Amino acid sequence: MNTNIEKAIENLRLNSGRYAKSERYYRGEHDLAFATEKFQNTFGSLFREFAMNLCPAICDAVKDKLRITEFRIEAGNGDITSATRTVWQSNRMGTRAGEIHKEALKNGDAYAIVWPNTDGRVTIYPNKAANITAVFDEESPGKILWAAKYWRTPDKRTRLNLFYPDRIERYISLRESEIVLPEAREFMPVGPQAPLPASHREELLAGSLRSGGDAPHIIQNPFGIVPVFHFANNSDIGTPGQSELEAAIPVQDGLNKSVLDMLVAMEFSAYRQRWAAGIEIEYDNEGKALAPFTAGIDHLWIAQNPNANFGDFEAANLDQFLKVKDSFRIDMASVTGTPLHYLMPHMKGFPSGESLKKAETRFIAKVRDRQESFGQTWADLMSFALMLDGKGKGIRLLTAWEDPAPMSDREALENIVLKKEIGISVEQALLEAGYGDMDIQRMHG
Repeated sequence: MNTNIEKAIENLRLNSGRYAKSERYYRGEHDLAFATEKFQNTFGSLFREFAMNLCPAICDAVKDKLRITEFRIEAGNGDITSATRTVWQSNRMGTRAGEIHKEALKNGDAYAIVWPNTDGRVTIYPNKAANITAVFDEESPGKILWAAKYWRTPDKRTRLNLFYPDRIERYISLRESEIVLPEAREFMPVGPQAPLPASHREELLAGSLRSGGDAPHIIQNPFGIVPVFHFANNSDIGTPGQSELEAAIPVQDGLNKSVLDMLVAMEFSAYRQRWAAGIEIEYDNEGKALAPFTAGIDHLWIAQNPNANFGDFEAANLDQFLKVKDSFRIDMASVTGTPLHYLMPHMKGFPSGESLKKAETRFIAKVRDRQESFGQTWADLMSFALMLDGKGKGIRLLTAWEDPAPMSDREALENIVLKKEIGISVEQALLEAGYGDMDIQRMHG
């Protein structure tokens, strides 16, 4: 029995619960076990799926700042600008890169497989974290020894591919399965048993990842690299990534409870409770007190006793509930490093100018950290894609990102003026201001 299949299934099952929780909270499917009996009696199932969901804002605030602009050569020779642009655009990575970033921020991990498609074109396959597991080299942290991917086929069987530096092994379950991953013994090789030689490049590029039986059980990988790339969010050495929601979920539960308590208070204080004293109470045959009056806008309370008193209770003060709710938003901003104005868009004293920059200092630092870690993986991925395309052997790339904290036009010009005051030439100042050589010559003609 293939022990790597057993290891892959064990890891996939172990990770499924962790990823499932962050997925649920991002969608707003939160744990409401703390809902009181009074709340359930008051609202029944009306607010059964209620949640004041801030989880998407935590992830999307970072994702919106992660925009790749280009890839540059770090080592090696050649002009790869056109080749990288072709691979990037043909795979619609302008959109799909954002999906990968979102998956990594939400669940802590995301994966992409790079391999030729049925037409021989280099293809980038984004994958959800729950469908892939990777085993790393203990001696070289970050280096993938092998990886596995599973998915369901239309006939409800389970496919499993194992990716190695020199080959890809393809398996399928013997029987149908609905949810639970089958045991390792349930898998059998899929496709012809004879491996495809690495020298047969045309056959290698034709349908190497097809799920049918025409592709071989073992596909040779002549490139010496596991074609699976791991995007780990805020990970420690030798550990998987951490979801941005990991610290946010306990605060989110507290926020939900505060809002549910406020709804109960609002329901009971919406109709002011009235009282009467000094009246005679009647009882039924079982000895239970009968209500002396019927409350309503069309009913008048009258008592025969001239000493009877009437009054009403004060309405509940909901300001305290609102303050508690806002305090949880502040806690959410604190534990996740998200600027408070992202979570309280209608807050008083909304920051602007320099105060806005100071408010986002920690957040921008987090974005730059994600750019650095994700950028390394993107550079490795694109280098491998160019190698598959026959245009980038021996080339190392750098990932260039859009500045997450760009300066305004006014700030840029003010910086140029300051540089001019310390000695840069007028020509250099105009060049940094965006004017071309012909414009500069005309100005100083």
